[in-house]
Amino acid sequence: MSEIKSDIQIAREAKMQPIKDILAKVDVPDETFAFSPMGRHIAKINLEYLDTLKDKPNGKLILVTAITPTPAGEGKTTTSVGLNDGLNKIGKKSIVCLREPSLGPSFGMKGGAAGGGFAQVVPMEQINLHFTGDFHAITSAHNLLSALIDNHIYWGNKLDIDPDKIVWKRVLDMNDRSLRSVKINLMKSSKVSPREDGFDITVASEVMAIFCLANDLEDLEKKIGNITIAYSKEGKPIFAKDLNAHGPMTVLLKEAIRPNITQTLENNPAIIHGGPFANIAHGCNSIIATKAALKLADYVVTEAGFGADLGAEKFLNIKCRKSNLKPNCVVIVATIRALKMHGGVEKDDLGKENLDSLKKGLINLQRHVENIKKFGLPVTVSINHFIKDTNKEIELLSKFCEDLGIKAHLSTHWANGGEGTKDLAAHVSKLCEEKKTNFKYLYESNIPLIKKIETIAKEIYRADKIILEPEVKNQLEIFQKNGYENLPICVAKTQYSFSTDPKLKGAPIGHELPIREVRLSSGAEFIVVICGSIMTMPGLPKIPAADSIKLNSDGEIEGLF
Repeated sequence: MSEIKSDIQIAREAKMQPIKDILAKVDVPDETFAFSPMGRHIAKINLEYLDTLKDKPNGKLILVTAITPTPAGEGKTTTSVGLNDGLNKIGKKSIVCLREPSLGPSFGMKGGAAGGGFAQVVPMEQINLHFTGDFHAITSAHNLLSALIDNHIYWGNKLDIDPDKIVWKRVLDMNDRSLRSVKINLMKSSKVSPREDGFDITVASEVMAIFCLANDLEDLEKKIGNITIAYSKEGKPIFAKDLNAHGPMTVLLKEAIRPNITQTLENNPAIIHGGPFANIAHGCNSIIATKAALKLADYVVTEAGFGADLGAEKFLNIKCRKSNLKPNCVVIVATIRALKMHGGVEKDDLGKENLDSLKKGLINLQRHVENIKKFGLPVTVSINHFIKDTNKEIELLSKFCEDLGIKAHLSTHWANGGEGTKDLAAHVSKLCEEKKTNFKYLYESNIPLIKKIETIAKEIYRADKIILEPEVKNQLEIFQKNGYENLPICVAKTQYSFSTDPKLKGAPIGHELPIREVRLSSGAEFIVVICGSIMTMPGLPKIPAADSIKLNSDGEIEGLF
């Protein structure tokens, strides 16, 4: 039996093409006004060129989502890349649109986010590390605002900012639990008193969310200006624009806002841009990147974070609402391994055939299918194949989907690249061309905020009710009085269950949704509803991935996965 190569080994052996040749596949001219090379295999597309395409019709938009995540793995990114290669393999002009990986997970426990096996985007090392510097620009813009806040207080505090009511933390693109809570202004000579502060990871920054929800540079600057940074001693909200911070912050993001384009292992175009937390924010790549791809290709494959209850719901209710985009179909990724975990199997026993547990776990997939159909969208299932999946298990899952009135496709992209998704690609193409969508949001913008939360809780999570503490209810009422009643809801809860209890697998019903806190993202224009404990600055595991990342004797990077 031949040795199974690691992702980085496969990526390193890839025969990449010059980026101008990749761009030529989607008719981008080899001219300086169209793109700026960032080395031989990466480029940034110029906004001026994209403006020339504004009257061109959009291609078809395919959303890839998944069942509820488990430690067994589901494979959204790998499937997205594989489906894109499959579409190109059957003669369609397709681009995959992904989020940029964060350095925190790359050096922590999760690893990179460039796909896997023979369904990857490359160059893998650059994408998973500094890439084009977008995250550094976002970090700098965010921390410039932090510096301007403290500088304003130092020089007299004309806006009467209450130091105890500053809601803007600092950020760093690294997992570092020691920075969750810090004390600043400790110098004896300081004219201001010490105060409590802290760091979030960069992907949790509201600047990141804004970056990915802005439609253009002007919209970016406007949204940045509307960030709530603090409150005055009289309780009046203070915005970034009150410090004139939106201008210089936008300057720092001027180059970063241009979409990055690279390629898959099969030399098909991949746009990788932005990467907000899929919990505290909406978890999708940038609107600018998605819109660019829709002008350049006939088909665009993109993904949403976590399972469909969090990722797809936010994609459809937040990103689509802000961009006026509408998917043509949805692909739900499922693995037999993960479904067996939802049926009660422990991780160590997943390699054994277990039809009874698979039957029990299928209810999780059914719930996600039902939820997607509530948005009026065609749906299909991709069975992300693992080597120990048995024929009986595959048949059971396929028959279950058939009984739901949808098709399931065994996808072997990890082992076979685009060749392993040709059937899925053909069916997705057919759905996009033949099925009329009746896309609708789950809730209207003009209903009360509490009603929006209840709708998500009952329709998507199947909770019986929401639990609001008096102070949370009061805060929602304040948001409404202050003119934020039309904003969509961004629920932050565990990704491992439809409920707020990560141990409740499958498709629980009859549970309650306790809401601990609500936060206003006035720049990104959504209300964050926090259920349970949400970590916005992760820590490193006992043995982090960083332990095995190094340069070998040939100067090549080892240990990335």
